[in-house]
Amino acid sequence: MRWSKPLRLHLSVLVATLLLCISIPLIWMAFSHGREAAIVAGEKQMRQMSLRLVEGYKYALAGGYEAIAVASTLQHIVSRPPHELEEKQAFFLEVLRNVPNATSMLAGYPDGAYIQAINAANPHVRTSLSAPDGTAFAIRIVAHENAGNIEIMRFLDAEGKLIGERRSERTTFDPRQRPWYRSVLEHQKPVSVGPFVSGTLKMPTLTIAAPMKDNGQIAVGVNVHLETVSRLLDAREISPRARSYILDEQDGLVAHSDPAMMSRILGLWTQRGEADDGAAKALDRTVDTVIRLRRDVKLTNGDLARFDLDGEPYLVEIAPVTFSDLFKGTSVAVVVPFDDLVSQANKELVRNVLMAAIFVAAGVGGSIVLSRLISASLYQLADEARRIGDLDFAGKGTPPSWITEINTLSGALAASRRAIAQFALYVPREVVRRIVDPSDTSTKAARQDVTVLFTDIRDFTTISEQHPPEDVVEILSAYFELLNQIAERHRGTVVQYLGDSIFVMWNAPITEADHVASGCRCALAMSVAVDELNEDSRKIGRPELRTRFGLHTGQAVVGSFDAIARQQYTAMGDTINVASRLEGLNKEFGTTILASAAIQQVAADQFAFRSLGLMKVKGRMEAVEVYELVEAATRQPG
Repeated sequence: MRWSKPLRLHLSVLVATLLLCISIPLIWMAFSHGREAAIVAGEKQMRQMSLRLVEGYKYALAGGYEAIAVASTLQHIVSRPPHELEEKQAFFLEVLRNVPNATSMLAGYPDGAYIQAINAANPHVRTSLSAPDGTAFAIRIVAHENAGNIEIMRFLDAEGKLIGERRSERTTFDPRQRPWYRSVLEHQKPVSVGPFVSGTLKMPTLTIAAPMKDNGQIAVGVNVHLETVSRLLDAREISPRARSYILDEQDGLVAHSDPAMMSRILGLWTQRGEADDGAAKALDRTVDTVIRLRRDVKLTNGDLARFDLDGEPYLVEIAPVTFSDLFKGTSVAVVVPFDDLVSQANKELVRNVLMAAIFVAAGVGGSIVLSRLISASLYQLADEARRIGDLDFAGKGTPPSWITEINTLSGALAASRRAIAQFALYVPREVVRRIVDPSDTSTKAARQDVTVLFTDIRDFTTISEQHPPEDVVEILSAYFELLNQIAERHRGTVVQYLGDSIFVMWNAPITEADHVASGCRCALAMSVAVDELNEDSRKIGRPELRTRFGLHTGQAVVGSFDAIARQQYTAMGDTINVASRLEGLNKEFGTTILASAAIQQVAADQFAFRSLGLMKVKGRMEAVEVYELVEAATRQPG
């Protein structure tokens, strides 16, 4: 059949299919749950981080806001520098010591006077100021004189002691031109300004400034360096590619979490002397997308959004930043590549798929090994069945198996082997072979040409009377075995043992073209073999078995006869009767082998015949022409 394949293939496909049917849903469920859990955990992390960034941003600026709130009430701040310089200096230094995120504190006056205390702990700041070694703070003073504004740069150590001073007779710096001063004068309330490039350090800066309580033309403020703000935005704990940034009300990029990117942004701003949002946004293309998304009211309330950029999905969390009526419209955005959130789930999926592949491969390998073990036993059983079908009983059967069902099948086959072997002792082997083959219909009764040989032992009744039955059985068994071997060697079928007689037939059930010659050779060979047997019997004192043969050919009805429940394979018809009667005529002629004219006509050119004339035989109306088969015309081995 077309679907018939080796057991190992069927078993391997079955095992692989079962393993895949079990593993694929489990893997997909684990992946789906893991992916969903990773997304939920990532979203939770993003919300927590955005809240933490907002709070950190507020904290970074809150100290400065409190400082300017206090400074706006102090009377010694109102007087223009260099008046009450020591009091101003002491307060400003105290603020810088207690507000670690403040880069500097400053005050601007309506006549162009200016005072600024700078935290010089950063080596970059000291280099920008050309400060002497040991400088911890710098005081920049711009005072108005008749000849114009002068600038004094004082350098202090950590204790506030003067370690150096630098004076410039003329300066172009005017605090009234700075964005923080103009914004304070315009709004007359605390304001947040930036980012912009500071006038002193030439670095991008945020400023919180407020007007003095008693004089709205005087502005005090605190500068916070953008690099300080960017350090608050580290989002790498969510994923290595996560980023966060701050956008102001005008969609300007205030700070970015990536130190390398922030450094480039600061470098560009410093070179150009002003903030360059276009250059900054070009370095991170997600910024423009987030700017569009932040206009969605849902997102500004803390919901997450998903967007695609260059074929890669991202999640974004946008949280507003505002306190004390400052930084209105400012937002913190946390942007995370979606694949980073599910990367662990993807890794688990790959790992689970690999494990499933290993299990499937192991299952297939195990099924192949198992199927080979089963197949080996089945092949042995099949070979045993084939040999039984060929009536070959020389084997020892199949070895025991560790599979119970195969042992059961082996036992059943062994029982069949014994039964058929016993059956073959009573029925011609070729008949047995055809009987056990359900597709063979040749044992059904049908008319065909056959050659028939009958044998009989002369005076066997006397021999039986003169010897014990056991001896007679032993002698007869050896005799039948000898004649049976000769019949099979000449392709004849021993149909029946009739007392001391044998009924042998050719051309049925095995078809043979030269069946008449085979019958003649067999009769001659049997005659010679019986003579040799008698010679041996004389030597040991056993009786001699003188055998007579009758040989005829013609049509007969051959096949299985008798009842349905019990049948016998044989041949019937005149041909059988004539052969039997020819064997009996040997008594009258004193001959050994008698053959009919039908035999002589077919085999005259191969064997020597002697004509004995016409003879009437019992049960037949017409006389039969009888010939004695003498010998083969050309000697052939028997």
